[in-house]
Amino acid sequence: MATALTKSNTSIVLSQPIPADQHPAAVYLASLSPGSKKTMRGALEMIAGLISKGRADAVTLNWAALRFQHTTAVRAALADRYEAATANKMLSALRGVLKAAWKLDQMTTDDYTRAVDIGGVTGETLPAGRALSLDEIEALLQACARDRTPAGRRDAALIALLRAGGLRRAEVCALKLADYDAGNRTLSVKGKRNKQRLVPLAQAAAFALEDWLAVRGSRPGALFCPVNKAGKVNVRRVTSQAIYNALAKRAQQAGVAELSPHDFRRTFVSDLLDAGADIATVQRMAGHANIQTTARYDRRGEKAKQAAAELLDVPYIRSEQ
Repeated sequence: MATALTKSNTSIVLSQPIPADQHPAAVYLASLSPGSKKTMRGALEMIAGLISKGRADAVTLNWAALRFQHTTAVRAALADRYEAATANKMLSALRGVLKAAWKLDQMTTDDYTRAVDIGGVTGETLPAGRALSLDEIEALLQACARDRTPAGRRDAALIALLRAGGLRRAEVCALKLADYDAGNRTLSVKGKRNKQRLVPLAQAAAFALEDWLAVRGSRPGALFCPVNKAGKVNVRRVTSQAIYNALAKRAQQAGVAELSPHDFRRTFVSDLLDAGADIATVQRMAGHANIQTTARYDRRGEKAKQAAAELLDVPYIRSEQ
């Protein structure tokens, strides 16, 4: 196969554009979910800039020309610039593109095998985000209850669902009315890479969702919808940014510290593990591809360290102010 990628393995910058279905980066990105695509494209842009010293981006870099010396240098640079988790995510993108180049017959098996034979970046960082307390979640729901418009019911259902189901923002946006089984109190959720799972809901979360549906109506379509200033429900998908904005608004009204939608997911996993749920069960409920991802959400180790610290006697007496 003679393409712009294979004519010259000495140049790491493409001499001319190639079709998207023959471009390793484009083929790799097309295989990802919408949520992952943006993140991994950003990683590839950074890597392309590093390798080419700013002469190429993800589209113009000749990915098939990369060899072990290039990927090793990328790993070293990423290890210096980023935390281990971020660096490894970027290396995963690099390996994905090289695999696409190999499958497109633009790299030999030997060149591909050598290029991807780089270890991950080691290191341990503090868990990102935070877990929400039950008091904070209650305050958020009370803020929604004070709003008598349909938006109040929608946001209460959203918060109850995030609390009880630990869904990702993209998963919430993709939910349809038909995905909710009121009789069994379950949601059919499509996660990353189109993997589907059934999410059981606690009774209180189901009540919150049904109260929202009472004002949303039975028209087929998106489960969570925009509500305009006049209180009219528009049956179309709510955006990821709209979910973020709604939670920020309710947090401000409730006097709750800054939070992100993903903090509910962290809380979901942490609280289930704290309550004694089996980690393999929690993994399936959260839709994690592997159990190591679930373990990263586990805050029990931090609590155990705090309890151990309290066992040490520190003979300090505070002076009276």
